[in-house]
Amino acid sequence: MSDIRYLSGDRLTGLQGATERETYARAKSTLAVVVAPPSALKPQPIPPSADWRIDLARGCPAHCQYCYLAGSLSGPPITRVYANLDDVLAGISSHTGRGSITTGTQARGHEGTTFELSCYTDPLGIEHVTGSLGTAIARAGSGEFGPDVQLRFTTKFDDVTELIQIPHGGRTRVRFSVNAAEVADRFEGGTARMPARLVALRAMALAGYPVGLTIAPIMPVPGWQESYGRLLTDVAAAVADVPDLDLTAEIITHRFTPASKEVLLGWYPRTRLEMDEDSRTQKRSKFGGVKYVYPRETMAVMRQWFTAELGRTLPSAQLLYWT
Repeated sequence: MSDIRYLSGDRLTGLQGATERETYARAKSTLAVVVAPPSALKPQPIPPSADWRIDLARGCPAHCQYCYLAGSLSGPPITRVYANLDDVLAGISSHTGRGSITTGTQARGHEGTTFELSCYTDPLGIEHVTGSLGTAIARAGSGEFGPDVQLRFTTKFDDVTELIQIPHGGRTRVRFSVNAAEVADRFEGGTARMPARLVALRAMALAGYPVGLTIAPIMPVPGWQESYGRLLTDVAAAVADVPDLDLTAEIITHRFTPASKEVLLGWYPRTRLEMDEDSRTQKRSKFGGVKYVYPRETMAVMRQWFTAELGRTLPSAQLLYWT
């Protein structure tokens, strides 16, 4: 096939365009199958989501204008899939029973040792090409990694036809990234539309998977209470009659860094995404990095509303964290 190239080395060439936007477009349409380097094989802590991060790939096929990978992955946004899957998954066995986010904790200890599969990719978005996600789910479901392991991934896609056939053993939690329609329709290009994600959420829950909501990134757009209220009502309708529903929620506010803003404006020069430093509050990491978050008063109002509304609309959902 003319669109498949076999390379003699590990360098990808021919992606540079006349503009940053053209380079972005070429990179986004490129998927490279590579061998994960030793540095990518050691699981890393990933609070507050999970004990450890396991990378099936780096890069994502979606076109979200607030992309969290902008500024954190260097170079053009190519999707690199790791071919040495056995080596990648070996970190699960070596790190089971270790960790501080869920392992041995009172609030989340029932999850066992947790491994996040979607830190640097959306694995469902590339599953039709790779099969890596299904393989990981099946191996965990078979008990290969022991009974006290839970895999986790977040997705904005909806093709779960193959996944619902896998004997998962309840050892993988699939979380659907959801948002108010005004945010999703405007800023989440190349993804499944919100109604389709909720259909997939229902299908996975009916197949016995533990499921979750990643409500992110929340934004105080005009009328946000009504918009997010409709979202939660739609979720409640999607899971209303699911037996033995195991549902969690993770709520993440929008934030950006100076580096990510620069990259995103190069990718999406006409974006209407609000990234005004003057209207934000600086938050510094322990390493001196800066990110811009909403002011304390705005955060407090949103947190109070979401906590109350989640409890009212989805009382069975366990809120894992707010950030």
